[in-house]
Amino acid sequence: MKIMIAYPPIESEKGVPLLSQNRQFQYFNEPTYIYPMVPASAATLLKQAGYEVTWSDGIAEVKTYSDWLEKVKKEKPDLIAMETKTPVIKRHWQIIEEIKNINPRIKTVLMGDHVTALPEESMEKSKVDFILTGGDYDFLLLNLAKFLEGKESLEPGIWYKEMKGVKNTGRFRLHHDLNSLPFIDRELTKWRLYSEKNGNYKKTPGTYIMAGRDCWWHRCSFCSWTTLYPNYRVRSPQNVLDEIGELIRAYPVKEIFDDTGTFPKGKWLENFCQGMIQRGYNKKVNLGCNLKFGPVTQGQYHLMKKAGFRYLLFGLESAKQETLDRVNKGIKVRHIIEGCKMAKKAGLEPHLTIMLGYSWETKEDVAKTIELAKDLFRKGYADTLQATIVIPYPGTPLFEYCKHNNLLKTRDWDDYDMRKPVMKTPLSEHEITEATQQLYKVFFTPQYILRRLVSIRNFNDLNFIKRGLTKISGHLKDFSSPKRTP
Repeated sequence: MKIMIAYPPIESEKGVPLLSQNRQFQYFNEPTYIYPMVPASAATLLKQAGYEVTWSDGIAEVKTYSDWLEKVKKEKPDLIAMETKTPVIKRHWQIIEEIKNINPRIKTVLMGDHVTALPEESMEKSKVDFILTGGDYDFLLLNLAKFLEGKESLEPGIWYKEMKGVKNTGRFRLHHDLNSLPFIDRELTKWRLYSEKNGNYKKTPGTYIMAGRDCWWHRCSFCSWTTLYPNYRVRSPQNVLDEIGELIRAYPVKEIFDDTGTFPKGKWLENFCQGMIQRGYNKKVNLGCNLKFGPVTQGQYHLMKKAGFRYLLFGLESAKQETLDRVNKGIKVRHIIEGCKMAKKAGLEPHLTIMLGYSWETKEDVAKTIELAKDLFRKGYADTLQATIVIPYPGTPLFEYCKHNNLLKTRDWDDYDMRKPVMKTPLSEHEITEATQQLYKVFFTPQYILRRLVSIRNFNDLNFIKRGLTKISGHLKDFSSPKRTP
């Protein structure tokens, strides 16, 4: 059986879609390519099981849609699996129809948070053959392939069509052992496509790993991946260390970013860091990860630095405590300031993600968030940030809250692309996009520029700053204010 794991090109004047391995969808004017770890794991599992696997990321390969479709026509895969998200779901329905027009015998599969939340919708509105719900679609895709060959029964979490209508195997179960997964076949999945154009790397080439799925907190009401991973599982520290060792030996990687929703904490974190030091990996590669404010102690931050960590991505979200409570972030505003300060004291580089456009926040609330970000940058407690407009994705508690309180401006999924708010807010669309741009402009303050210039030690530092300025310019275009109506 020939199986294609695909990201068909999405041609849009809005820019390049950040579709793979993302929790918040966005079009970027300055492209970023994130290594899709779970689909890459699926490709590896399938190849190991003897299937002929094609990796076809037309987005990262910068292919035209017609060229990508021609490849499908030429290669004639038996099965095409696509990761999808809310803002591109309608386009994916069209693509599936176009695939069927080329060859109706090709079986198509959709997977991801949107179809996990609304599987019936895609079954009714498209010609898709199978939907894999939940986040373990690497295990499920292998199970589906074996089912099509008559070797296994379908696992829970799979939707499909029969002559009598749409069927499903029940609620998905996250019971798979992550330690049983083979290390990702980087050549098969074209890791180089994702090794340069990614703001998480100071040194390139870089690559991704995932120690767990997905977040030990897993309660933030806006996060789409809580739909995929309602419970948290991790690989053993030894298993993750072995993968890092293989990457160091086999590839010229200089930085590794762990894309677990929140990196494991406590004793797991300490054992992992000690293993990095004992094996000497800390002297050969830099690490980055997603982290949560609060549970990491000053001593653990210092241990992370010694173990080779450089870059920590934190969700700040808002400076309004009521907002942090309402989105169930599980932190206090003081934890944000303390966490940034402790991380910087250890020599680490905090990156902040901030969201604007909550339905209950006033202009004054937004101004406080912007001021907190500016203050953290003025004091040198944070190095970089990403500003976005909060989007309530189907399947999340935030979406249900907005639906039940009549706060959704639209149910047209095309509009859920972060270019404008889809929640009703006290602020105008212009005010929200303008505030988003103000956050990015903290990079252009004299204090920040001077501090970055003083921090330059080598070519990697200089190149990182140059790439960062390019990204910031792109983000300013991403959130350019819409024209005001007279």
